[in-house]
Amino acid sequence: MSGGGDVGAAAAVGVAAVVVVPVGLVVGLAMLMGGAQQQAEAAQACAARVVPAGAPGPSSPPPGPVPQGSAAGYSGVQLGIAAEIRRAGVDQGLSERDQTIGVMAAMGESGLRVLEFGDGAGPDSRGLFQQRAQGWGSLADRMNPYISSWNFFAAEKKILGRDLIPPTKVANLVQHNADPYHYEPFWGPAGEVMEHLKVSAAGRPAPSASTAGTGAPAAVAPDVAQAVALDCPAGVDPAVAGGDLPVTGEWGQPGAGPVMSPYGRRNLTLPDATGNWHTGLDLQAGGCKGPIYAAAAGTVSTVYADSYGGWTVHLDHGAGVTTSYKHMYPAGIFVRVGNVVKAGQRIAEVGSSGFSTGCHLHFEVIVKGQKINPSPFMAARGVVLGAP
Repeated sequence: MSGGGDVGAAAAVGVAAVVVVPVGLVVGLAMLMGGAQQQAEAAQACAARVVPAGAPGPSSPPPGPVPQGSAAGYSGVQLGIAAEIRRAGVDQGLSERDQTIGVMAAMGESGLRVLEFGDGAGPDSRGLFQQRAQGWGSLADRMNPYISSWNFFAAEKKILGRDLIPPTKVANLVQHNADPYHYEPFWGPAGEVMEHLKVSAAGRPAPSASTAGTGAPAAVAPDVAQAVALDCPAGVDPAVAGGDLPVTGEWGQPGAGPVMSPYGRRNLTLPDATGNWHTGLDLQAGGCKGPIYAAAAGTVSTVYADSYGGWTVHLDHGAGVTTSYKHMYPAGIFVRVGNVVKAGQRIAEVGSSGFSTGCHLHFEVIVKGQKINPSPFMAARGVVLGAP
């Protein structure tokens, strides 16, 4: 289930230019590179910024003394762990806000404890952030407060425009929790703990000897590693999508059925009244990581996260027609602003970012600025939405 659609672009994926559009701040990409040599050099530089899963992480500095006192109900070893989270953030040059997001996420995942067990959703999850075996390093890394924090921040720093995204949404883009608001109650307590650490010698904001000046890479999750490509020049994409859908006419299916929620009014308890009018149509589209296709040939006009943190791609098809695809994760977006795509080209994979209760594709048709019912529009072009 998705929200009512775009409610203000909170962040955008961009490279070379910044533009302002009526729906909010969107960082646009401009393809400024020219010549085969320049593009080859850019491709190499872009690929170099993608850290493969399992890459060596930083060595862990010796833990400092446990901070005294308590803050927001946390004390003892919990504050010592918070100090390690803060130190890992400082060592990567991240802002206090970013560091506080790390503390908040760890509170929400483990209560600032190094857990030796997972849960039903992730039986192999371990440690402060309940990091899973695939892509987050060895068990020893995930059980180490400093290294697991380093890897969390290495993933967080790849989220473009994160200062415009609510903290709980930033944490969710890293953690992929089923509830994007799960971390919100911990934001205030995390700030209190950070203030406590700043006046404690155990906070130690100085860079650690093991990582200062080394630029040591972290072993980040595969999806976040691919997400680094989002800030590469348009047309240079290390993540190869593949698997295009053959389309015989000008228009084709954006994703497989069935329809999960149609266009129109629905009775839901949402953060705003406008959300009760569903401005698009939800398709199962193969579920998590299922393929999303361009409904028709066009140009990628925007790639951004709305105010709920829902990542969105807009394709401009000309004549005032735009199609919109929502709820992907950053790593599941295979196009950049300025890319020209063909009908049936795989442009993304299904996710559950933003106001969503599970993996699906929220598909919209926008004609001259108005979000219309996609079903009759597509049917008039020979495409029955919701077909298997």
